[in-house]
Amino acid sequence: MNRPALSRRALLTGAAATVIGFNTTTRTWATTNTPTPPGCITPLPPIQGTLTTNTTTRTAYAQDFGRLTTTTPYAVLNPAGAPDIATIINFARRNQLKVAMNGQSGTGNDLESHSNYGQAGVAGGISINARALNRIHTITPTNATVDAGVTWAQLTEAALTQNLTPPCLTDYLHLSIGGTISVGGIGSTVHKHGLQADTVESIEIVTGTGRILTASPTRNPDLFHTALAGAGQVGIITRATVKLIPAPQNARVFTLTYDNQNTFLTDQQTLLADGRFPSQVGEILIQPTGQPPRYKIEAVAHYNGTTPPDPTPLLTGLNPTTTDITDQTYRDYTYRADTFADTIKNLGYWNAPKPWLSLFLPASTTPTFLTEALPHITPDDIGAGLLLCYPFHTNKLTHPLAITPNEPITYLFDFLAFPHPNTNPTPALTRNRTLYNRATQLGAKRYLVGAIPNMTQTDWQNHYGPHWTTLTTAKNTYDPTHTLTPGQNIFP
Repeated sequence: MNRPALSRRALLTGAAATVIGFNTTTRTWATTNTPTPPGCITPLPPIQGTLTTNTTTRTAYAQDFGRLTTTTPYAVLNPAGAPDIATIINFARRNQLKVAMNGQSGTGNDLESHSNYGQAGVAGGISINARALNRIHTITPTNATVDAGVTWAQLTEAALTQNLTPPCLTDYLHLSIGGTISVGGIGSTVHKHGLQADTVESIEIVTGTGRILTASPTRNPDLFHTALAGAGQVGIITRATVKLIPAPQNARVFTLTYDNQNTFLTDQQTLLADGRFPSQVGEILIQPTGQPPRYKIEAVAHYNGTTPPDPTPLLTGLNPTTTDITDQTYRDYTYRADTFADTIKNLGYWNAPKPWLSLFLPASTTPTFLTEALPHITPDDIGAGLLLCYPFHTNKLTHPLAITPNEPITYLFDFLAFPHPNTNPTPALTRNRTLYNRATQLGAKRYLVGAIPNMTQTDWQNHYGPHWTTLTTAKNTYDPTHTLTPGQNIFP
């Protein structure tokens, strides 16, 4: 639970020489081995952590989970805490450098930013290793305070020892808490609890002006509401207090399959309306050419003890083609994606390019979009991945920059492609753009983790709509030099 000890003070070190500052004339790091004209170097300020220009380290931060872009930073910061990040942001501002937090999430040696299209990249700037901030500070019956680099898996494991759990979890738990709440963080309980960002009670954040602030609904509320789901545009979250709820012991999993799209969507709306299941996801199963898609709902009922809930009332009013019921522990269900991840790693899919597409579709036009889009998606397009589709109430989202369609119900359309290794990703990116264009014509919005090429300033303004002013005002207030998180390309 505790962060490994860091040196009391460390200079920026490269592979062969100590770096003494930044050469503002050549836009390179100045080292003890490189003579530099007087007056051209901005000296490095002291920090408690480490900052390195080691080529191997910089290369490790050049790509992300999507494997679709390369954005090599000048240097990588391993901060000892928020003061180091504030120091580096101020240094970067003075030298016209960019800064971005990098989650370095995952398991074992598979640590990387889990952005999909360079969103956490900072070409020629400074990457901040979130993994260095990995301490769980407190766990109470109602919340936990954690560093931003703690993963949801780490928090879940610690909370379960006290019979608690975060109310909203992503399917894959090995993601940094700071990273997911910065873009929203969606999971199977969104219809009950909103996004992970909606379960946050307060944050510590370093703004683009180098200030370390606490933000909550009552303290710096404008910063609180624009940092959460704000794509890292106003500050770097370094600590968060997130809600916890009592954890159930077991999960009864209902797998309902459908041959008919309309019945699938109707049953999803039925479950959404009465909230009979605390966890609900939907999946579209693309079939070989010439065969119509099939559909699946995975709904979960929780229980304690040895007596599972009666399935009859839980299935009343539903019309699946087939029904399967299994029981497992709550923990096993929560970590279900680990088996999937291990499988695709063993098959060589994990490190291949992954052109994901994540959209929020208005419920009123979801049938139209699916009818038009699905014939253009093949099993090879999905590869070893998934195509998720499930609804939630938009009023569950409490932060203005978590943009959804202007309807009470929206569907997540989550095209989590794991194409076969050595597949050229260019056609898939073109397809993503085409699908995005059509979806926006139907009133859809994007979720900020996907790979949509050639996003223009007009695209972003259309995406944010009336909240474009909210974002730009916050940006000008808290990051006026546009130092932070350039990889989203919202402010080129």
